[in-house]
Amino acid sequence: MTIIFLALFLVLATWLFMQHPKFGKAPEGARLERMEQSPNFREGSFQNLSETPQLAEDASMAGVMFKFLFEKKDGVKPADTLKFSKTDLKTLDKADEVYIWMGHSSYFIQTGGKRFLVDPVLSGAASPLSFTTRAFPGSDVYKAEDIPEIDYLVISHDHWDHLDYETVTALRSRIKHVIAPLGVGAHLEHWDFNPDTITELDWYESVSFDNFVTFNAEPARHFSGRGFKRNGTLWASYLLEIGGQKIYIGGDSGYDDHFKVIGKKYGSIDLAILETGQYNSAWKYIHMIPGEQIQALKDLNAKRYIPVHNSKFALAMHTWKEPIEAVVKANDGSIRIITPEIGEKVFWENDSIQYDAWWKEFN
Repeated sequence: MTIIFLALFLVLATWLFMQHPKFGKAPEGARLERMEQSPNFREGSFQNLSETPQLAEDASMAGVMFKFLFEKKDGVKPADTLKFSKTDLKTLDKADEVYIWMGHSSYFIQTGGKRFLVDPVLSGAASPLSFTTRAFPGSDVYKAEDIPEIDYLVISHDHWDHLDYETVTALRSRIKHVIAPLGVGAHLEHWDFNPDTITELDWYESVSFDNFVTFNAEPARHFSGRGFKRNGTLWASYLLEIGGQKIYIGGDSGYDDHFKVIGKKYGSIDLAILETGQYNSAWKYIHMIPGEQIQALKDLNAKRYIPVHNSKFALAMHTWKEPIEAVVKANDGSIRIITPEIGEKVFWENDSIQYDAWWKEFN
């Protein structure tokens, strides 16, 4: 009986905890009806273009969880406290064409006089439990209070390391407009965002503002979910067109044919920002493993590449340096790879600027 009562208590405690607003809200009403009309929505959830198993054929969930919880590996987190300089975003010249990385997949872009903020996770944790999945010491340089007024908040999907309740609610009054995949707006409205400021896009849909800024939603090979249910909202990448520039915001994605399709569709891409890190052979279908980024960039016809999804949170068992070292090593010289420090001002159009291998300074 004791075991039964304990199990019931744990179930009830979990249910009560998941009522917190941070878990968001499932789409309903007109939003759900629109989702159900999407060709990417089948059998009650969104689907990838290609068959995408949760795990590789030779892996099991039990095995993956056991290794993650109990198998120790040196170097997953930095032994040193990371040290970075911090660009003051509020005093930037609005004429500057700059990119500033905030660690993992959070970054700020200022171009064409507009300010874009992508997947900001600035609360110190990428988890519903603030004491887990903590940012590496020294990597959490930016906080919500450091962010100026943002023209466009761009969300790629609703995972905890891309959509952070504490961050976006703190920024709500400074965000003019939100671009998000289908269904994600339900979370934002639940968090008191004005529905009129939210634009949700399905793959292959576009939206333009002032005949100057265009967001083109494109596929990614991934999944979504903030609780036990998967794929109740869409995940996406974006091709941002502004001032004659094409910037690819990759979000999270395993390698697939969609990169080649996007490359053919847009001809060439001036800057591609793709994930590099938090991979494992067990989940090779939903995150690129080292080397696949270079092929994806060639498929995209990308002139320049900034790697993200690394150096802030340990979500896989590789060493913290491995992702950035591996992608630099895999490059055959055909792609310009820009590897800024967190907080560094990057004039990404200037190909004469060289970037140091900053990670070599830390253990």
